[in-house]
Amino acid sequence: MMDWLWPAAERAQIPIALMASNHLPAVGRIAERHPSLRSLIDHFARVRGATGDAAHANQRALLALAKYPNVAVKATGVPGSSSQPYPYRNIHKYIQQIYDMFGPQRMFWGTDITRMPCSWRQCVTMFTEELPWLEGRDLELVMGRAVCDWIGWKLSR
Repeated sequence: MMDWLWPAAERAQIPIALMASNHLPAVGRIAERHPSLRSLIDHFARVRGATGDAAHANQRALLALAKYPNVAVKATGVPGSSSQPYPYRNIHKYIQQIYDMFGPQRMFWGTDITRMPCSWRQCVTMFTEELPWLEGRDLELVMGRAVCDWIGWKLSR
């Protein structure tokens, strides 16, 4: 599975984003073999085309990857995995589980706005206003600061 890419990206210090919902055990093997390679799992590793609990059938395998400090999760397209209207409360438990396991330094907000069943504002406020356990510095990290740190973008503090 692209065995040439992982050591090259690791040497060059280039983070790799992965649509890997069907290959999470392979991500773990790659993370273990290449501990300096930073990997980002896109879309919470949700099952494509599914909503609600079915969209998060990979949750256990995803959470198992939290033991690798070089694996992070992007919360792109989260509203699209819900079977309920805004604020998508039926998937909040999955967001919190991922946050609890990966922490705010390795869980990154994103939208994938072209596929979302809601407005840009709702994609943002779902995280900034509807998750009461996500606040302060942790909210700042999840909403952008941490991904900049992860991929090596130097920002003024």
